[in-house]
Order: sequence, then C-alpha cells, then structure tokens
Amino acid sequence: MNDQYYMNMAIKEAKKAREIGEVPIGAVIVLDDEVISTAYNLREKEQRSIAHAEILAIDKACQELETWRLENATLYVTLEPCPMCAGAIVLSRIKRVVYGAADPKGGCAGTLMNLLQDERFNHQVDVLSGVEAEACGKMLSDFFKELRTRKKK
Repeated sequence: MNDQYYMNMAIKEAKKAREIGEVPIGAVIVLDDEVISTAYNLREKEQRSIAHAEILAIDKACQELETWRLENATLYVTLEPCPMCAGAIVLSRIKRVVYGAADPKGGCAGTLMNLLQDERFNHQVDVLSGVEAEACGKMLSDFFKELRTRKKK
C-alpha cells in the first residue's frame, strides 16, 4: 500500500474544492489497492453542513459497494477528521484512516480527542497521521490567508 500515492490523490481532490471556493479538503477511499471513491468539500456550494469530503466519500463508497460496511477500506483525507466525520468513519467500520494535516481545533483522530480509537465504541480504526502533512497544511493555511485578505478589502 502506498500511502503517499493515495494522499496525493486526496490532495488533487482538495485542489478541486479550492478551485470552486471551498475549504480545500479532499478524501479518497481505497479497498484492496483499488480506489472506490473520491470526494472534496462541498459545504459552501451545497449549503449543507454535512457535505464534508469524508462524508461524501463514505456515501459514494457505500453506494459503489452496495453495503454500509467498509470493513477493509482505508480512508485518505488531507485534514484530520472532525467529530462528525470521525463518527461516520467508526459507524461505517472503515479499517484505517490516513490523514495529512492535524487539526488542533477540531481533530478527532488524536489531536483534540481520539474518537477513532476510543475503546468504548464497538469499532476502532487504525490511524496514520502526518502523511504529506506539510503540503496539506500549506494548502489550508494559504486558503485561509487569501480568504482573510479578501475580507479585509
């Protein structure tokens, strides 16, 4: 399994979000070394609070595989999952999450809290953090810098 390869695919998804004015977060779900789904944030475009890249990718993967159980899948995402996405990951039984940039304000894969590996749930997820972290973090910080600059004008 090539984590950097798939994370770079997630980065390409994040760039699609940025092109349409969305927060640049991308996700890719892989099963048996095959890409099952890809997605990027659409919260602003769709005006839906749940239109996060991870949720959209999980939904597409479930439709593609015709099951809600993604038991042996790996989710690659450019930013550490939030509480909502972490919950969806646990509930969909994803085996592994690989993320790029940590999220100190909302990350639920070990930074702010760790919902993905909480033993009180009936499913725990393997987590690998920091894959292409610099590229993922820079993309986000550049986006928010430009946003603040535009708002000042």
